[in-house]
Amino acid sequence: METYRIISRETYPRCAHLDYFCTMAQPYAGLTVPVDITAFHQAVEARKVPFFLSFLYCAARAANGVPELRQRLRGEEILEYDHCPTSHTVALEDGTYCYCTLRSDLPFSDYLPHAIQTQEAAKAQRSLDDGGEEDALPLLFISTLPWVHYEALVQPTPSPADTNPRITWGRFRREGDRVVLPVSLLCHHGLVDGLHMAHFYANLERELAQWVEKG
Repeated sequence: METYRIISRETYPRCAHLDYFCTMAQPYAGLTVPVDITAFHQAVEARKVPFFLSFLYCAARAANGVPELRQRLRGEEILEYDHCPTSHTVALEDGTYCYCTLRSDLPFSDYLPHAIQTQEAAKAQRSLDDGGEEDALPLLFISTLPWVHYEALVQPTPSPADTNPRITWGRFRREGDRVVLPVSLLCHHGLVDGLHMAHFYANLERELAQWVEKG
């Protein structure tokens, strides 16, 4: 069970914004941004490590670096988790997928072997179960479209709306000397503004650069 604190609505600065967006049938806001991964892609190839799990590690740490992306609604309560694990889609041989949950709050050298092992176990289990509503609340939902380089993305969302951020990326593309990856972020607008989404992308650039530097 992930630890969290409860944010008082009396001191929460976005309370009016939250109430406003919660009245909407589709309270989500989203962006797709082309992210330069040139140095990261070169490092992944040189180190012969899985691209997806390496990028997932950086994206998860970037999201966890934004407090608003760790905030969730539970009824009328506003929770802020200390750490949000990821739940990502894993492709199966029959063209369907299952879910795999990972934590990113550890060094990459420890993360990668654990992630590979956990992903293989998820493939064997073939489950779409995130562990129940309470267990799913802190998750960051991750998916990828490695077959397509896209410029915009429409994602399915539940009704009533949940407050789990969704991070998706597509196929990278070479543009001259650059390698560019489309990265999408979808959030509940009651908790997350464009400024906070911009913080995620800035964090992602830093995490990718640090991964290249430190390995």
